[in-house]
Formats: sequence, structure tokens, C-alpha cells
Amino acid sequence: MLRWTIIFVILAIVAAIFGFGGIAEGAAGIAKILFFIFLVLFIISIVTGKRRV
Repeated sequence: MLRWTIIFVILAIVAAIFGFGGIAEGAAGIAKILFFIFLVLFIISIVTGKRRV
């Protein structure tokens, strides 16, 4: 999932450089959502992993 976040961030940067404002905003929004989902899943996996040990 972190890979998709990085891909959408790069897409947003490239779209912003070429002046595609709407596409850049959309890609940045998707990247932000995916990053927060990744962060939540990462924290959950750390917590559950420590409980098993």
C-alpha cells in the first residue's frame, strides 16, 4: 500500500509540474488517503504483533 502512495505522490508532482491542477489535486488526495490507511494498518500490526509475543 505504501507503494501506491508513493506512485500517487509522484503522479501528483508530475501533473503539477505540467499544469494539470485537477489531476494533481486528485492524485494528491488519493495519496493522502492511502498513506493514512497504511499508517493505521501499520500501527495495528505493531500492536497485535506485540500481544502475541
